[in-house]
Amino acid sequence: MCGRYVATRGLDDLAAEFEAGFEAGGTAGSAWRPDHNIAPTDAVPVVLTRHRSGDRDGPAVRQVRVARWGLVPSWAPDTRRAGKLINARAETVAELPAFRSAVRRRRCLVPADGWYEWAPRPDGPGRQPTYLTPLSGEVLAFAGLYELWGPDRLLTSSIITTAAAGQLVAVHHRMPLVLPRESWAAWLDPGRADATDLLVPDLGLVDRLELRPVGPAVGNVANDGPGLVERVRTPAEAAPTLF
Repeated sequence: MCGRYVATRGLDDLAAEFEAGFEAGGTAGSAWRPDHNIAPTDAVPVVLTRHRSGDRDGPAVRQVRVARWGLVPSWAPDTRRAGKLINARAETVAELPAFRSAVRRRRCLVPADGWYEWAPRPDGPGRQPTYLTPLSGEVLAFAGLYELWGPDRLLTSSIITTAAAGQLVAVHHRMPLVLPRESWAAWLDPGRADATDLLVPDLGLVDRLELRPVGPAVGNVANDGPGLVERVRTPAEAAPTLF
């Protein structure tokens, strides 16, 4: 699953990275700040392709927007279940009422530096907080969905997850679906209703991730800052040797 992640690039940098538009100084921008410990219902940057507000006759354009993490379907009576819809399983996303319309018409990319999982400790009980991030430092693009809810058109989002692959199997049985750059345009294409062929993990991307043990402070959503992603020595690494 993906329940906590990191996004530290500014909206203008994301606009350049994803070749998207962004109106600096807008109300959406004021709702976002780089975050090393993003949790459900937080404000998050997303990339989507839509008509500009008030210009329905013009072409759809790629935009960087700020959404709330936790999807609220347009037909929902309120936003109370948003925290439970932060993830959508790739295996069932086209079938479940909460997601099936969005996966056909409202797909987005969710930029990230990396994400956290709590991996089983190989040396004993308990779990080790682990930060998964590209060795290259490149941006990740999670496959996402978005919805607009209510009279104020609240923008909400969800991250698609899939079965863990490659080296990540040892960390957790699920992982966010990370899309390679060559799939971004197809995923964002609002004229493409069927994106089933893109719901497959890229093993090359998975193999290029660092699995970095980090400290327990990330477990508290009130904590933030670059110290959360600093590598720590695991108990196995810290254990003295006899030789």
